[in-house]
Amino acid sequence: MADATGTRIRAARIDGEGVVTGEAVTLDVRPASALIRAGGAAIDVLVTALLIIGLLLALSGMSVDEAAARAIIIAGLVFAVVVLPTAVETATRGRSPGKLALGLRVVRDDGGAIGFRHAFIRALTGVIEIYLTFGGLAVLVGFLNPSSKRLGDLLAGTHAQVERVPSLPQTAFGVPPELVGWAAVADVGRLPDPVARRVAAFFAKLEHLTPESRAQVAASLAAEVVPHVSPLPDASPERFLAAVVALRRDRDLAALAIEDARMAALAPQLTAKPLGFPDR
Repeated sequence: MADATGTRIRAARIDGEGVVTGEAVTLDVRPASALIRAGGAAIDVLVTALLIIGLLLALSGMSVDEAAARAIIIAGLVFAVVVLPTAVETATRGRSPGKLALGLRVVRDDGGAIGFRHAFIRALTGVIEIYLTFGGLAVLVGFLNPSSKRLGDLLAGTHAQVERVPSLPQTAFGVPPELVGWAAVADVGRLPDPVARRVAAFFAKLEHLTPESRAQVAASLAAEVVPHVSPLPDASPERFLAAVVALRRDRDLAALAIEDARMAALAPQLTAKPLGFPDR
């Protein structure tokens, strides 16, 4: 299919790991659950109800006949339920007041920003599934759909994603003091990447392990790391693993700093013109 600019794009799908584009690239986003979407929809409905109540209060202070009052009420309902949500989601690229409050955004299934057509279809369908059925149809479809899509999302080709990601805890630590001397001569560069990732995952989940499981996992990982480290320090398995992780991190950081310095030194030569090249 093609987007609004005429650019050809491939379809995307949503699986258990996130949004996957047609080029098999997994986007680092998390689809919103039906429960958090219901909370955002409730806020939006509350805002709409306040607008309608304000319209009725303003109309009660006006001296108009019954036919004119009925026409104003119908126009106000259409504006509050369809026109305003469409305009807000189009202008904010998929954010209504409820979604803004809960850190959500409506996007296309391929991860791109929604346009007027998507917002209009969602708002028009919302009249039936949210207002006429008191949210029952939207809740039913949302809980039955694996991606928590409501009927309007299915028709518009959109979904809601969570954009407010909690900050990651800081788990960085240095080489234990008793192993600083060992770290100056240790060789840890031969550690395979899969083993290094398992050790890093162990320290990331350390606080959630019981003392018995913590000691057991540390001993098991240390047995895998020992053949790739020389010389071996005199330390407990967990302190040994902590020293290996911190030492590898510090050495990788130092190597990257040296590489950046060398590239910065080569930058003038890489961008300079060849000797004798005419200026044009």
